Amino acid sequence: MKSARDTILGKIIIEEENGFITRLSFCPKDFVAPAVQKSETIEKAFEELFQYLDGKRQKFTVPINPKGTPFQKSVWKNLLKIPYGKTATYKDIAIACGNSKAVRAVGMANNKNPIAIIIPCHRVVGSNGKLYGYASGTQIKEALLKIENARF
Repeated sequence: MKSARDTILGKIIIEEENGFITRLSFCPKDFVAPAVQKSETIEKAFEELFQYLDGKRQKFTVPINPKGTPFQKSVWKNLLKIPYGKTATYKDIAIACGNSKAVRAVGMANNKNPIAIIIPCHRVVGSNGKLYGYASGTQIKEALLKIENARF
C-alpha cells in the first residue's frame, strides 16, 4: 500500500508492506498521487512524520523494513544510531560499518536509502562539516537539520 501527502517540504509518499514501512520518499513536482490507500502503519508513519516536521518528535517508532544489500542495511542501521540534532561524517559511518575506507560506498548507500527522514541519512555530513549529496537536494537536507537544530 502507498499514500502521498503534502508536507512543509513538498509531497511525500509512504509505502507499507505487511505492517512495515518500506519507503518514504519525496515526490517530484509533477508527481500524480495514487488513490489514497489507508493502513494503520501508513497513518502512524504520517502522524509521526508531521510531529517530527513540527519539531515535536525526535524518534520514530513506526516499524520499518528497508530493502537493500547487506552493506546498505549495515549503513542504514548505523544511521539510526545518530542522535536527533547531531551529525556524523561519512567516514564515521564507514568506521561504524567496519571499513574506514568505504566512505564512497557509505555515500552511495545514503543515496539509496529507501526510508528518508526515518532513517536519518540527512544527518551525515562531510568531514569538513559541509552538506554533500542528498537524493532530494541539499536544501531539504539543510531544512531537516534546521528542524533538529543540528550544527553543521
